[in-house]
Amino acid sequence: MIQLYGFSVSNYYNMVKLALLEKGLPFEEVPFYGGQTPEALAISPRGKVPVLKTAKGFINETMVILDYIEQTQKGTPLLPNDAFERSQVLALAKEIELYIELPARACYPEAFFGSTVPDAIKEKTKAELLLGFASLARHGKFSPYVAGDSLSVADLYFLYSVPLAYGVAKKLFGIDLLAELPGARSLLERLEQNPNVQRIAADKEAAMPAFMAMVAGKK
Repeated sequence: MIQLYGFSVSNYYNMVKLALLEKGLPFEEVPFYGGQTPEALAISPRGKVPVLKTAKGFINETMVILDYIEQTQKGTPLLPNDAFERSQVLALAKEIELYIELPARACYPEAFFGSTVPDAIKEKTKAELLLGFASLARHGKFSPYVAGDSLSVADLYFLYSVPLAYGVAKKLFGIDLLAELPGARSLLERLEQNPNVQRIAADKEAAMPAFMAMVAGKK
C-alpha cells in the first residue's frame, strides 16, 4: 500500500492527500515533520514534506508525486490526456505555486504564527501577490474549476494556496485579493463542500494544536 509521509497542517501534504482521496486509492498516512536529521534526510533529500513511499522507494516534491500517482494509479483522472490541455493545467498549477503560494509563504510567520517579518519582505510579497492574482485572473477559466469543467491538479494547488495567500493579504495589507475574481471565490465555496476536502479540513483542525505547540517550542 502507498504510504503518504507528512502532517495534516501542511498545504502541500494536503494537495497529495486530496488527490489520493479523489482517486479512491487506499493509502496509509505516516506522521513525518521532516527536518535535517539523518533519519529525515534518508526519507526526504531536503527534509521537507510530503513524501510518497512506494514499493520501489521514496518520491519527494509535490508535483512529481502527483504526476507519479497520475501515471501509475487508477481512479478519477486529475490531468487531461490531451497534451495541450495537460500543459495548461500544469502551467496553472506552477503559476499558483510560484506567483501566489511562495510569495505568500514569506509572510506566513507574521500572518499566522505571531512573528515579525521585515517590511521589505512584506512589500515584496504584496507586489508579487497582486501580480500573481492578476495572472490567475487572466489564465484561470473557473468554468467552474480552475482549468475547465473538471477537477484537476490545478485545483489542488488553488485550494491549498489561494486561501493562505488571501489571509496574508487581508491581515497584513488590508487587501481582498478575490474582490475581482468572483469565479475564484465561487470555486472555493464549491470545493469546501467536497466531502474529501471536509475530511482533510477536519484532520488539519485536529492536528493544529500539536503543530502550534511544536512551532512554539522552536522559537
